[in-house]
Amino acid sequence: MNPEDLLLLVTREMPYGKYKGRLIADLPGNYLNWFAREGFPKGEIGRLLMLMQEIDHNGLKPLLEPLRKGRGNVRR
Repeated sequence: MNPEDLLLLVTREMPYGKYKGRLIADLPGNYLNWFAREGFPKGEIGRLLMLMQEIDHNGLKPLLEPLRKGRGNVRR
């Protein structure tokens, strides 16, 4: 894991699909689990979705809160 990826989770928006425009960190667990079952996309978005699924699955979402608070312009 690249530490910068954690920051991308709270700043990068989902570029397509049902949750287009929502921050990766705010995607629901069932959507992330769907990707885990069906396959993650290639490239950066797939890497971020995979990381977020692991974080969500292991109950580690609170670890992202300090990154959110440090970014006053992050949409929720």
